[in-house]
Amino acid sequence: MKLKMSDIAKMANVSRSAVSLALNGKPGVSTETRKRIFEIIDEQGYKPLRKRKKGGVRKLASINLIIVSDKKGIVNRNYRSLPFFDHLVSSLTQNVSGFGGQVQIDTLMVDSLADDLKRLLKNTVIDNAVVLGTDLEPANINYINSQIKHVVFVDTYYDDINADFVTMNNFQGTYMAANYLIKKGYRKIGYAASNKLISNFMERRRGFKQALKEKNINIPQKYFYSIDPTKLTPDSKIEEFSTKDLPEVIFCEDDYMALRLMKEFIKKGLNIPDDIAIMGFDDIYEGVLVTPELTTIHVPIDQIVNQVINQLQGQVADSNWEPQKCLISTRLIERESV
Repeated sequence: MKLKMSDIAKMANVSRSAVSLALNGKPGVSTETRKRIFEIIDEQGYKPLRKRKKGGVRKLASINLIIVSDKKGIVNRNYRSLPFFDHLVSSLTQNVSGFGGQVQIDTLMVDSLADDLKRLLKNTVIDNAVVLGTDLEPANINYINSQIKHVVFVDTYYDDINADFVTMNNFQGTYMAANYLIKKGYRKIGYAASNKLISNFMERRRGFKQALKEKNINIPQKYFYSIDPTKLTPDSKIEEFSTKDLPEVIFCEDDYMALRLMKEFIKKGLNIPDDIAIMGFDDIYEGVLVTPELTTIHVPIDQIVNQVINQLQGQVADSNWEPQKCLISTRLIERESV
Protein backbone atom coordinates (compact mmCIF):
# COMPACT_ATOMS: atom_id res chain seq x y z
CA MET A 1 0.00 0.00 0.00
CA LYS A 2 1.27 3.47 -0.88
CA LEU A 3 2.39 5.42 2.19
CA LYS A 4 0.71 8.68 3.10
CA MET A 5 2.00 11.63 5.08
CA SER A 6 -0.13 10.49 8.02
CA ASP A 7 1.70 7.13 8.00
CA ILE A 8 5.07 8.89 8.24
CA ALA A 9 3.74 11.05 11.08
CA LYS A 10 2.59 7.98 12.99
CA MET A 11 5.95 6.22 12.55
CA ALA A 12 7.83 9.32 13.72
CA ASN A 13 5.38 9.87 16.59
CA VAL A 14 4.71 13.43 15.47
CA SER A 15 1.76 15.32 14.02
CA ARG A 16 0.98 15.38 10.31
CA SER A 17 1.65 19.12 10.34
CA ALA A 18 5.17 18.47 11.69
CA VAL A 19 5.87 16.19 8.73
CA SER A 20 4.53 18.84 6.35
CA LEU A 21 6.74 21.53 7.92
CA ALA A 22 9.81 19.31 7.65
CA LEU A 23 9.13 18.38 4.03
CA ASN A 24 8.61 22.00 3.03
CA GLY A 25 11.71 23.26 4.83
CA LYS A 26 9.71 25.50 7.15
CA PRO A 27 10.42 26.39 10.80
CA GLY A 28 8.32 24.92 13.60
CA VAL A 29 10.03 21.57 14.15
CA SER A 30 13.27 20.88 15.97
CA THR A 31 16.42 19.73 14.20
CA GLU A 32 16.16 16.37 15.96
CA THR A 33 12.54 15.88 14.87
CA ARG A 34 13.29 16.94 11.31
CA LYS A 35 16.18 14.45 11.17
CA ARG A 36 13.99 11.61 12.52
CA ILE A 37 11.29 12.35 9.93
CA PHE A 38 13.74 12.19 7.03
CA GLU A 39 15.36 9.01 8.39
CA ILE A 40 11.93 7.33 8.32
CA ILE A 41 11.23 8.72 4.84
CA ASP A 42 14.50 7.16 3.61
CA GLU A 43 13.87 3.84 5.35
CA GLN A 44 10.35 3.52 3.97
CA GLY A 45 11.14 4.74 0.47
CA TYR A 46 8.51 7.45 0.76
CA LYS A 47 8.62 9.75 -2.32
CA PRO A 48 6.13 12.58 -1.80
CA LEU A 49 5.30 15.33 -4.26
CA ARG A 50 4.50 18.73 -2.84
CA LYS A 51 3.13 21.96 -4.20
CA ARG A 52 4.24 25.52 -3.69
CA LYS A 53 1.56 27.89 -2.48
CA LYS A 54 1.99 29.94 -5.63
CA GLY A 55 1.89 28.46 -9.07
CA GLY A 56 1.06 24.90 -8.06
CA VAL A 57 4.53 23.63 -9.01
CA ARG A 58 5.11 20.15 -7.65
CA LYS A 59 8.34 19.45 -5.79
CA LEU A 60 10.30 16.24 -5.41
CA ALA A 61 11.23 15.02 -1.93
CA SER A 62 14.47 13.31 -2.90
CA ILE A 63 16.80 12.89 -5.84
CA ASN A 64 19.60 10.42 -6.44
CA LEU A 65 22.61 11.97 -8.17
CA ILE A 66 24.32 9.09 -9.96
CA ILE A 67 27.95 9.53 -10.92
CA VAL A 68 29.26 7.05 -13.49
CA SER A 69 33.02 7.09 -13.12
CA ASP A 70 35.47 6.07 -15.83
CA LYS A 71 39.12 5.58 -14.85
CA LYS A 72 40.19 6.80 -18.29
CA GLY A 73 37.54 9.48 -18.70
CA ILE A 74 36.77 12.98 -17.47
CA VAL A 75 34.78 11.75 -14.47
CA ASN A 76 37.55 9.57 -13.04
CA ARG A 77 38.44 8.66 -9.48
CA ASN A 78 39.27 12.32 -8.77
CA TYR A 79 35.96 13.63 -10.04
CA ARG A 80 35.08 15.22 -6.67
CA SER A 81 37.85 17.75 -7.19
CA LEU A 82 36.47 18.93 -10.54
CA PRO A 83 34.94 22.43 -10.34
CA PHE A 84 31.98 21.44 -12.52
CA PHE A 85 31.09 18.52 -10.23
CA ASP A 86 31.53 20.59 -7.09
CA HIS A 87 29.27 23.36 -8.40
CA LEU A 88 26.72 20.86 -9.73
CA VAL A 89 26.41 19.07 -6.37
CA SER A 90 26.24 22.34 -4.40
CA SER A 91 23.57 23.81 -6.65
CA LEU A 92 21.49 20.62 -6.78
CA THR A 93 21.68 20.12 -3.01
CA GLN A 94 20.76 23.73 -2.28
CA ASN A 95 17.83 23.60 -4.70
CA VAL A 96 16.39 20.34 -3.36
CA SER A 97 17.06 20.96 0.34
CA GLY A 98 15.38 24.33 -0.01
CA PHE A 99 12.02 22.57 0.04
CA GLY A 100 12.96 19.87 2.56
CA GLY A 101 14.27 17.29 0.12
CA GLN A 102 17.52 15.35 0.04
CA VAL A 103 20.19 14.50 -2.52
CA GLN A 104 21.81 11.08 -2.32
CA ILE A 105 25.05 10.64 -4.27
CA ASP A 106 25.79 7.19 -5.72
CA THR A 107 28.91 6.28 -7.68
CA LEU A 108 29.00 3.55 -10.33
CA MET A 109 31.88 2.39 -12.53
CA VAL A 110 31.38 2.43 -16.28
CA ASP A 111 33.27 -0.88 -16.71
CA SER A 112 30.81 -2.65 -14.41
CA LEU A 113 27.80 -0.41 -14.94
CA ALA A 114 25.15 -3.13 -15.29
CA ASP A 115 26.24 -5.01 -12.15
CA ASP A 116 26.75 -1.82 -10.13
CA LEU A 117 23.33 -0.44 -11.09
CA LYS A 118 21.58 -3.72 -10.31
CA ARG A 119 23.25 -3.79 -6.91
CA LEU A 120 22.27 -0.20 -6.23
CA LEU A 121 18.64 -0.70 -7.24
CA LYS A 122 18.44 -3.84 -5.13
CA ASN A 123 19.44 -1.93 -2.01
CA THR A 124 17.94 1.49 -2.74
CA VAL A 125 14.55 2.67 -4.00
CA ILE A 126 15.34 5.13 -6.79
CA ASP A 127 12.43 6.79 -8.54
CA ASN A 128 14.02 10.11 -9.43
CA ALA A 129 17.61 10.35 -10.61
CA VAL A 130 20.01 12.83 -12.14
CA VAL A 131 22.90 11.15 -13.95
CA LEU A 132 26.17 12.94 -14.61
CA GLY A 133 26.69 11.52 -18.07
CA THR A 134 29.90 13.26 -19.18
CA ASP A 135 31.72 10.07 -20.20
CA LEU A 136 28.69 7.93 -21.05
CA GLU A 137 28.30 6.21 -24.40
CA PRO A 138 24.84 5.84 -25.97
CA ALA A 139 24.57 2.19 -24.83
CA ASN A 140 25.22 3.24 -21.20
CA ILE A 141 22.58 5.94 -21.36
CA ASN A 142 19.98 3.64 -22.92
CA TYR A 143 20.61 1.03 -20.23
CA ILE A 144 20.28 3.46 -17.31
CA ASN A 145 17.19 5.00 -18.90
CA SER A 146 15.57 1.56 -19.10
CA GLN A 147 16.22 0.79 -15.43
CA ILE A 148 15.17 4.00 -13.65
CA LYS A 149 11.64 5.34 -13.94
CA HIS A 150 12.43 9.06 -13.86
CA VAL A 151 15.89 10.15 -14.97
CA VAL A 152 17.58 13.18 -16.51
CA PHE A 153 21.09 13.05 -17.96
CA VAL A 154 23.26 16.13 -17.40
CA ASP A 155 26.46 17.27 -19.14
CA THR A 156 25.91 15.14 -22.22
CA TYR A 157 23.59 15.06 -25.23
CA TYR A 158 22.67 12.63 -28.00
CA ASP A 159 20.19 13.55 -30.74
CA ASP A 160 19.17 9.97 -31.44
CA ILE A 161 18.41 8.81 -27.88
CA ASN A 162 14.87 9.08 -26.53
CA ALA A 163 15.73 10.40 -23.06
CA ASP A 164 15.83 13.65 -21.09
CA PHE A 165 19.07 15.64 -21.43
CA VAL A 166 20.26 18.98 -20.09
CA THR A 167 23.68 20.38 -20.95
CA MET A 168 25.42 23.55 -22.02
CA ASN A 169 25.27 24.48 -25.70
CA ASN A 170 28.82 23.46 -26.54
CA PHE A 171 28.49 24.28 -30.24
CA GLN A 172 27.18 27.79 -29.55
CA GLY A 173 29.91 28.43 -26.98
CA THR A 174 32.86 27.66 -29.22
CA TYR A 175 31.22 29.23 -32.28
CA MET A 176 31.03 32.42 -30.23
CA ALA A 177 34.62 31.97 -29.01
CA ALA A 178 36.01 31.59 -32.52
CA ASN A 179 34.18 34.65 -33.79
CA TYR A 180 35.47 36.63 -30.81
CA LEU A 181 39.07 35.70 -31.64
CA ILE A 182 38.55 36.57 -35.31
CA LYS A 183 37.02 39.92 -34.34
CA LYS A 184 40.09 40.58 -32.17
CA GLY A 185 42.19 40.25 -35.33
CA TYR A 186 43.66 36.77 -34.86
CA ARG A 187 44.16 34.69 -37.99
CA LYS A 188 46.99 32.36 -36.97
CA ILE A 189 44.85 30.29 -34.59
CA GLY A 190 45.76 27.13 -32.67
CA TYR A 191 43.45 24.62 -31.02
CA ALA A 192 44.09 22.49 -27.91
CA ALA A 193 41.79 19.47 -28.04
CA SER A 194 40.99 16.92 -25.35
CA ASN A 195 42.75 13.58 -25.76
CA LYS A 196 39.56 11.99 -24.39
CA LEU A 197 36.76 11.87 -26.95
CA ILE A 198 33.38 12.68 -25.43
CA SER A 199 30.29 14.27 -26.92
CA ASN A 200 30.82 17.64 -25.20
CA PHE A 201 34.28 18.17 -26.65
CA MET A 202 33.27 16.94 -30.09
CA GLU A 203 30.50 19.55 -30.15
CA ARG A 204 32.96 22.24 -29.03
CA ARG A 205 35.30 21.25 -31.82
CA ARG A 206 32.47 21.33 -34.34
CA GLY A 207 31.31 24.81 -33.33
CA PHE A 208 34.80 26.29 -33.43
CA LYS A 209 35.62 24.82 -36.83
CA GLN A 210 32.30 25.96 -38.26
CA ALA A 211 32.98 29.58 -37.30
CA LEU A 212 36.48 29.45 -38.81
CA LYS A 213 35.17 27.82 -41.98
CA GLU A 214 32.72 30.67 -42.51
CA LYS A 215 35.66 33.10 -42.46
CA ASN A 216 37.86 30.86 -44.64
CA ILE A 217 40.34 30.25 -41.83
CA ASN A 218 42.00 26.86 -41.35
CA ILE A 219 43.92 25.44 -38.41
CA PRO A 220 47.19 23.88 -39.65
CA GLN A 221 47.85 20.41 -38.28
CA LYS A 222 50.96 21.71 -36.49
CA TYR A 223 48.74 24.05 -34.47
CA PHE A 224 46.28 21.34 -33.47
CA TYR A 225 47.32 19.95 -30.08
CA SER A 226 46.05 17.03 -27.97
CA ILE A 227 46.11 17.46 -24.18
CA ASP A 228 44.66 15.80 -21.06
CA PRO A 229 41.54 17.83 -20.19
CA THR A 230 41.62 17.55 -16.39
CA LYS A 231 45.23 17.86 -15.25
CA LEU A 232 46.65 21.15 -14.11
CA THR A 233 50.18 19.78 -13.87
CA PRO A 234 51.72 17.80 -16.76
CA ASP A 235 53.06 14.27 -16.40
CA SER A 236 55.90 15.19 -18.70
CA LYS A 237 57.19 18.19 -20.63
CA ILE A 238 55.09 19.42 -23.51
CA GLU A 239 57.75 19.01 -26.16
CA GLU A 240 55.40 19.74 -29.06
CA PHE A 241 55.19 23.42 -28.13
CA SER A 242 58.25 25.02 -29.66
CA THR A 243 58.58 28.69 -28.81
CA LYS A 244 59.99 29.20 -32.31
CA ASP A 245 56.76 28.28 -34.09
CA LEU A 246 53.56 29.13 -32.27
CA PRO A 247 50.18 30.45 -33.38
CA GLU A 248 49.02 33.89 -32.27
CA VAL A 249 46.36 32.42 -30.01
CA ILE A 250 45.35 28.96 -28.77
CA PHE A 251 41.77 28.10 -27.93
CA CYS A 252 41.48 25.27 -25.39
CA GLU A 253 38.49 22.95 -25.06
CA ASP A 254 38.44 23.51 -21.31
CA ASP A 255 40.03 25.77 -18.71
CA TYR A 256 42.27 23.04 -17.30
CA MET A 257 44.10 22.82 -20.61
CA ALA A 258 44.27 26.60 -20.87
CA LEU A 259 45.74 27.02 -17.38
CA ARG A 260 48.24 24.24 -18.00
CA LEU A 261 49.45 25.89 -21.22
CA MET A 262 49.66 29.28 -19.56
CA LYS A 263 51.89 27.79 -16.87
CA GLU A 264 54.13 26.09 -19.44
CA PHE A 265 54.48 29.17 -21.64
CA ILE A 266 55.26 31.43 -18.70
CA LYS A 267 57.94 28.95 -17.59
CA LYS A 268 59.40 29.22 -21.10
CA GLY A 269 59.63 32.99 -20.70
CA LEU A 270 56.70 33.93 -22.92
CA ASN A 271 54.40 36.84 -22.16
CA ILE A 272 50.64 36.26 -22.29
CA PRO A 273 48.91 37.65 -24.31
CA ASP A 274 51.68 39.59 -26.10
CA ASP A 275 53.69 36.56 -27.26
CA ILE A 276 50.75 34.17 -27.35
CA ALA A 277 47.12 34.53 -26.25
CA ILE A 278 45.16 31.76 -24.47
CA MET A 279 41.41 31.17 -24.21
CA GLY A 280 39.51 28.45 -22.34
CA PHE A 281 36.00 27.09 -21.82
CA ASP A 282 33.99 26.48 -18.58
CA ASP A 283 34.92 29.53 -16.47
CA ILE A 284 36.25 27.62 -13.47
CA TYR A 285 37.25 29.63 -10.40
CA GLU A 286 40.97 29.00 -10.89
CA GLY A 287 40.81 31.13 -14.02
CA VAL A 288 40.79 34.32 -11.92
CA LEU A 289 43.64 33.17 -9.67
CA VAL A 290 46.27 33.36 -12.43
CA THR A 291 47.99 36.35 -13.99
CA PRO A 292 46.78 37.32 -16.50
CA GLU A 293 43.23 36.16 -15.70
CA LEU A 294 41.81 33.69 -18.21
CA THR A 295 39.44 34.68 -21.00
CA THR A 296 36.87 31.90 -21.24
CA ILE A 297 33.30 30.78 -21.91
CA HIS A 298 30.97 30.76 -18.90
CA VAL A 299 28.69 27.77 -18.29
CA PRO A 300 25.55 28.65 -16.23
CA ILE A 301 25.50 25.61 -13.94
CA ASP A 302 22.76 26.94 -11.65
CA GLN A 303 20.46 27.36 -14.64
CA ILE A 304 21.35 23.86 -15.83
CA VAL A 305 20.41 22.45 -12.42
CA ASN A 306 17.10 24.34 -12.38
CA GLN A 307 16.24 22.92 -15.79
CA VAL A 308 17.21 19.41 -14.71
CA ILE A 309 14.82 19.62 -11.76
CA ASN A 310 12.06 21.07 -13.93
CA GLN A 311 12.34 18.16 -16.36
CA LEU A 312 12.47 15.61 -13.55
CA GLN A 313 9.35 17.15 -12.03
CA GLY A 314 7.68 17.03 -15.42
CA GLN A 315 8.34 13.31 -15.75
CA VAL A 316 6.85 12.63 -12.32
CA ALA A 317 3.84 14.88 -12.69
CA ASP A 318 2.84 14.01 -16.26
CA SER A 319 2.30 10.40 -17.26
CA ASN A 320 2.33 11.53 -20.90
CA TRP A 321 5.66 13.33 -20.59
CA GLU A 322 7.80 13.14 -23.72
CA PRO A 323 11.61 13.23 -23.36
CA GLN A 324 13.03 16.72 -23.63
CA LYS A 325 16.51 17.77 -24.75
CA CYS A 326 17.62 21.15 -23.46
CA LEU A 327 20.75 23.10 -24.44
CA ILE A 328 21.61 26.02 -22.15
CA SER A 329 23.46 28.87 -23.87
CA THR A 330 26.86 30.05 -22.65
CA ARG A 331 28.42 33.52 -22.58
CA LEU A 332 31.79 35.08 -23.23
CA ILE A 333 33.97 36.20 -20.31
CA GLU A 334 36.58 38.71 -21.47
CA ARG A 335 39.70 38.92 -19.33
CA GLU A 336 43.40 39.61 -19.95
CA SER A 337 44.74 36.39 -21.49
CA VAL A 338 43.51 37.34 -24.99
